[in-house]
Amino acid sequence: MAGKNQIVPHLWFDTRAIEAVEFYCSVFPDSGILKQRVIPDTPSGDCDYLTFELWGQRFEAINAGPEFSINPSISMMVNFDPLFFGQDKNPELAAREKLNEIWSSLSRDGQVLMELGQYDFSPLYGWIQDRYGMSWQLILTEPGGDPRPPVMPSMLFVGDNCGKAEEAGAFYRSLFSDSEEGMLVKYPAAMGPDSEDTVMFSDFRLGDTWITAMDSAYDHQFQFNEALSFIVYCKDQDEVDYYWSQLSADQEAEQCGWVKDKYGVSWQIIPTELNTLMESGSESQNKAAIKELLEMKKIDISVIRKVYD
Repeated sequence: MAGKNQIVPHLWFDTRAIEAVEFYCSVFPDSGILKQRVIPDTPSGDCDYLTFELWGQRFEAINAGPEFSINPSISMMVNFDPLFFGQDKNPELAAREKLNEIWSSLSRDGQVLMELGQYDFSPLYGWIQDRYGMSWQLILTEPGGDPRPPVMPSMLFVGDNCGKAEEAGAFYRSLFSDSEEGMLVKYPAAMGPDSEDTVMFSDFRLGDTWITAMDSAYDHQFQFNEALSFIVYCKDQDEVDYYWSQLSADQEAEQCGWVKDKYGVSWQIIPTELNTLMESGSESQNKAAIKELLEMKKIDISVIRKVYD
């Protein structure tokens, strides 16, 4: 296994990345755009690229055309733990109020996937797909359990993947040396069509990023795709080679640092040096580096460095 890595959810938009990111940063607390630049001369033209943070979780987003659209196969689980509101006289009430406030913002021109209300697993929960296609699970967390961050990517294993959530969590943890197993809750026997040997809820940590994973046997009309991928930032070429060899399960999906694993989840295996070069270079250097990158499958940072220099 390689060392500790930063794993960042990456959002693919057609043309509305800036609008969507500005909206999300206005909705969630402790949020903001960290970097914004243009990637020149891609197959989709000049692409806006943003790095931003929502309530402590880092994201990246790009305008890259209509080829892929975000769907609920990977959503964001947003925890409203009263512990986050400990400075208030009534932390649980403050958590409820903030959840309702964010639900109201996200639901405007969006689509409700599960109504906001009380469920067996939470006193207040709802699942919404917003106007930009991103889906969010808002949940009031019962205090007293192991702490989790406010925002966690959430994988839903459906169709041919249904029943593989537990296996996938173990597989991902085996790849990252700094990982941790969290909760694992199976469906009860009376929860058809879901089988009692499948996962109702699980979570695990890869590096600094907590991820949840669930199975669902319902007839969902979506599956994992490239619109929501995970960037693995690597310190050197050896790490790039390692994660590429472990995660790539579809040679046809290999392009520009992108791979698709055996469950269909997309990953970007990126050397951190690439961002350093792109953020500090001249326009001509950036264009030369992008041209070379677009011809690669696995990124060879030494080749890009030579072109850049």
